[in-house]
Amino acid sequence: MNKDKSFGDMPPDEFRKYGYELIDWVANYLENVGSFPVLPNIKPGDVKAHLPLSAPKIGEPIDAMIADVDKIIMPGTTHWQHPNFMAYFNSTASGPGILAELLSAAFNVNAMVWKSAPASTELEETVLNWFRELMNLPKEFRGIIYDTASVSSMHAIASARESVEYDIRKKGMSGAPKLKLYCSEHAHSSIEKGALTLGIGLEGIRKIPVDSEFKMIPSALENAIKEDRANGFLPFCAVATIGTTSTTSVDPVSEIADICEREKIWLHVDGAHAGVTAMLPEMSNHFKGLERADSFVVNPHKWLFVPVDLSILFTRKPEVLKEAFSLVAEYLKTAEDSVVENYMDYGIQLGRRFRSLKLWFVLRYFGVEGLQSRLREHIRLGQLFAKWVDEDQSFERLAPTPFSTICFRAKHAVWSDENKINEFNETLMNAINSTGKVFLTHTKLNGKFTIRLCISGIRTGEKHVELAWEVIQESLSKIL
Repeated sequence: MNKDKSFGDMPPDEFRKYGYELIDWVANYLENVGSFPVLPNIKPGDVKAHLPLSAPKIGEPIDAMIADVDKIIMPGTTHWQHPNFMAYFNSTASGPGILAELLSAAFNVNAMVWKSAPASTELEETVLNWFRELMNLPKEFRGIIYDTASVSSMHAIASARESVEYDIRKKGMSGAPKLKLYCSEHAHSSIEKGALTLGIGLEGIRKIPVDSEFKMIPSALENAIKEDRANGFLPFCAVATIGTTSTTSVDPVSEIADICEREKIWLHVDGAHAGVTAMLPEMSNHFKGLERADSFVVNPHKWLFVPVDLSILFTRKPEVLKEAFSLVAEYLKTAEDSVVENYMDYGIQLGRRFRSLKLWFVLRYFGVEGLQSRLREHIRLGQLFAKWVDEDQSFERLAPTPFSTICFRAKHAVWSDENKINEFNETLMNAINSTGKVFLTHTKLNGKFTIRLCISGIRTGEKHVELAWEVIQESLSKIL
């Protein structure tokens, strides 16, 4: 066999050797990830300081690269796979999903048209039909895979824009009506970014107030729409959230759907994190009215153990999405176009990875019941932690806990200055994180610095939640 590395790829025997080594490395990492500090103890620039300024002129051995992963990359890594990573909305990758990523990289297909990747196209269609059934969505909902919820929601907003009575596709935004999009004060920032990307402008985005449980107030939405129409705006899209980013609150989707139907505006529902719990019958009360939405986003990479990235947009009006984005150059036309789905027609991207493979692996390996049991356990642990907070006079919960994210802060009866309480809780959170044993993040609710703890990692069990509570209490005691 020709070993000359001046031409061609890595020889198969060398790939096989290091492939086995790296599978062992990954298995050991996943087995022992809980023994590492969740957050690296480094300063900005520490990783770069250990990296050469220029690429090597002569190829280097894989052994050297793996050694540098251990020496440079690992000490600078925040371990999202850690069972005590309880920050943001935790995205953990499971074993079957990781193996599927390996296959996806090996195939390296571009699923732009059916002909360029028949298996990818048809698997995506099939696995999203499975997932639609799991979500208890009506059959008219069609799914498409994007990378993140930010991109999924942008495409939903583009569909809403396409549905207004003005040919924006042809004429552009310069002469279009002044459009107005509505979302809760607690909607994810990606909604605003998507609207800005599509030329809606900051003046075209209106935040709707929330109630004491951080849910959008439907009457405020209705009044805002009437006021904007009177001022010459054209309301075109409302975004409700099932599981807001700060508190996982659930907007009243059914009431918002009533308003959207009366006003003839597009309803998009953001369920990026909590949407997967639609597969639990006991959580159905959070999803009332979802079947009436025009579009719905859910991310299996957030709370269903699929490696980043994989976001699903479901829509009842796929023809509107296609009208917004389909643009077929001559070199992309095929003889099968009239009888197949070409997913390039449903988004801004032409290149599309074989993402459905990892969702297929995860669904098949764990099964519906296996996934449901893991979600239920996370929700149980979330309620357990919320109970500990409620029973401890040193803490208070600042928002309801409908799923497994708890918003809380330290609070004593003698404390009255809100600014000092905020400063204290920021100090407390930093002290917790500096232990390296747990990683938490924060938000602000009604001006109050709020510590968030999110339980959604596949390796997180009750002992890890107990450890987090111990670290929180110990850190509080040391500061006091």
